[in-house]
Amino acid sequence: MAKLSNDEIQKKLQTLPEWKYEAGSLMRDYAFADFALAFAFVTRLALLAEKANHHPDIDIRYNKVHVALVSHDAGGVTERDVAMAGKISGL
Repeated sequence: MAKLSNDEIQKKLQTLPEWKYEAGSLMRDYAFADFALAFAFVTRLALLAEKANHHPDIDIRYNKVHVALVSHDAGGVTERDVAMAGKISGL
């Protein structure tokens, strides 16, 4: 899959509220009421990622979850990352 240009990424971000393009990845931060809810979200995300065979970088800090998407094999953000961001947003 081809790496998207910066302009293409910016256009795609218009359809992904709360996602941003930073440090070569699509990123989003989530905040939950407590650790259990954050972990439950990550569990659902992990199942989704496994089914799609596309695994984001995930950082959990108590009730906060940071998600980053990049297609390492393509050297940047691809349509696959944009699609996965949309699926994650649907959780």
